[in-house]
Amino acid sequence: MINLLPVIKQTLLITLFVMSMMLIIEYLNVFTKGLWSKGLEKSKWKQVLLGTFLGVIPGCLGAYTAVSLFVHDIIGNGALVATMIATSGDEAFVMFTLFPEKALMLNLIIFIIAVLSGLLTDRFFKKKFLSHASEKHLHVHEIPECNGFTPKTFWSQLKHITPTRALMLVSILFFVTFILLDEHISGGIFHNLINLGAAEPKDSDPIWIKITFFSVITLSTIVILIVNDHFLEKHLWAHIIKKHFSKIFLWTFFTLFLIGILMKHFDIHQLIQQNMYWVLVAAVLIGIIPESGPHLIFVILFASGNIPLSILLASSIVQDGHGSLPLLAESQRSFVVVKLINMAVGFLIGLAGLAIGI
Repeated sequence: MINLLPVIKQTLLITLFVMSMMLIIEYLNVFTKGLWSKGLEKSKWKQVLLGTFLGVIPGCLGAYTAVSLFVHDIIGNGALVATMIATSGDEAFVMFTLFPEKALMLNLIIFIIAVLSGLLTDRFFKKKFLSHASEKHLHVHEIPECNGFTPKTFWSQLKHITPTRALMLVSILFFVTFILLDEHISGGIFHNLINLGAAEPKDSDPIWIKITFFSVITLSTIVILIVNDHFLEKHLWAHIIKKHFSKIFLWTFFTLFLIGILMKHFDIHQLIQQNMYWVLVAAVLIGIIPESGPHLIFVILFASGNIPLSILLASSIVQDGHGSLPLLAESQRSFVVVKLINMAVGFLIGLAGLAIGI
């Protein structure tokens, strides 16, 4: 029987980070009346570049951010495709550890492929993948409902704190306390996030993951503390928490649970065949799995000289670690379309690489 505790820990961590990013984005858009995102909305190539930069950030946090921007209708199809092509999940850390120079070269190649693929996607897919994209997720009203911070209003809101604000603050405090206690007692929720399903578990966690996570949580807490009651109730609670939290949590949990069962009963090493073209097919198919872990087999095989760069390149293009889990929760159609595009790109690039002998 699969151990549910690591799955629950992963789910909590992913959900908390995604929700925090959504709160921050919602606040920035309303506070600036949408000015910060208008430049992106009018420029597809800027969206694609932003998505690619977010994707090449090691780990899945950049991909989570891109999904939040996509759901909020700030970036389009091409930017999302570019992000997922450029994202290699936690495998990026292993690659930079085992073969840093080749990993850098690999990321440069993927960066170019991601940009070109994103631009082509925007050219051929005019209608957005997300069916409800026409309804802006980031609502900007004419009335000044997101006033600037003043100490007077801050202390007044704390003194007369609403049940909703209290609940959100207590929930964040509970989650952060749980994470810190877990770090101290059982080796860490971050450690479980990285090593669940990994071929070769790592002894320590990259410190940047903890820094990024707690920075985002801190910013979202500040937003909850300083916004007025109207903004808190109408935007943060009604629009973000009530509409998104349950979907992201449940989809993430059941996806990770299913993956855990499959990995417990099937040996993915059997997918590796002596024929490199079948290995390429396996790399592309395994890339569908929205999980960091199964893809490490191709990283290890490349490091040991058993597969060429083209196979690892195809695997890195198709797979995106946990990065697409929030997208799966928000729009299954978008998840399928993006995966199909990335599979096509990865398979073609892998075929071309094998043909020229790289």
